[in-house]
Amino acid sequence: MVQRVAGYSRGMTETGEGFGGVPPETIRFLRQLSRNNNRDWFQAHHDEYRRFLIEPAMDLVEALGEGLQALGKGIHAEPKIGGSVMRINRDIRFSKDKRPYKDHLDLWFWQGGGPSRERPGYWFRLTTKELILGAGMHDFGAKPELLQRYRDAVVDPRKGPALARAVEKVRSAGCDVGGRRFKRVPKGFDPEHPRAELLLHDGLHAGITMSHPKELHAPSFAEFCVRRYRDFTPIQEWLVGLVGR
Repeated sequence: MVQRVAGYSRGMTETGEGFGGVPPETIRFLRQLSRNNNRDWFQAHHDEYRRFLIEPAMDLVEALGEGLQALGKGIHAEPKIGGSVMRINRDIRFSKDKRPYKDHLDLWFWQGGGPSRERPGYWFRLTTKELILGAGMHDFGAKPELLQRYRDAVVDPRKGPALARAVEKVRSAGCDVGGRRFKRVPKGFDPEHPRAELLLHDGLHAGITMSHPKELHAPSFAEFCVRRYRDFTPIQEWLVGLVGR
């Protein structure tokens, strides 16, 4: 569902049309931010941040949100910072890297009800050189009961084979499947189980990393992303069934 945000009126680009592609100035701004990652520079270029990063990002969220509705029910696309547009500020409290800002654009489209970060969803990252698209969940361990539910589903005679088929389908489309963390099958589960490899996960996600596609600066870019997201839907839909709608 695409939710209009109060105070956001950029439904059209400067040409009077809808989303027209990511402007080259967006990449230029991210490149400059990477070289000048400090508060003074950012504050001095805040207008460019709004014009070349946030406004195009909100246009893209609306365009992607409309396309994602064809992939499943209850996919949220909120064109606002803290909604589908991730904040540019980095959390540096426990990091040795004290750069205050991300030098990339992150978008997030969660599926189903409840807190957005506790749902499976589709993500988007644009760097100065690459586009990263993905779907799924990164950390079951944040909710121990969900991790246990996942493990039980892996060995379930109905849910487990459905997951194995979903993983195979995603891999056959040329996508990576991630989330494996553990070296040993957890206690209480058979190390020789035919799906034991999936028991080593504490998250499950599919993704692909690529150079900037030729569609990046064109109106067809949103459609391009949705086509790639479609390759991830077998895993995404399995996870929605696991978590509940």
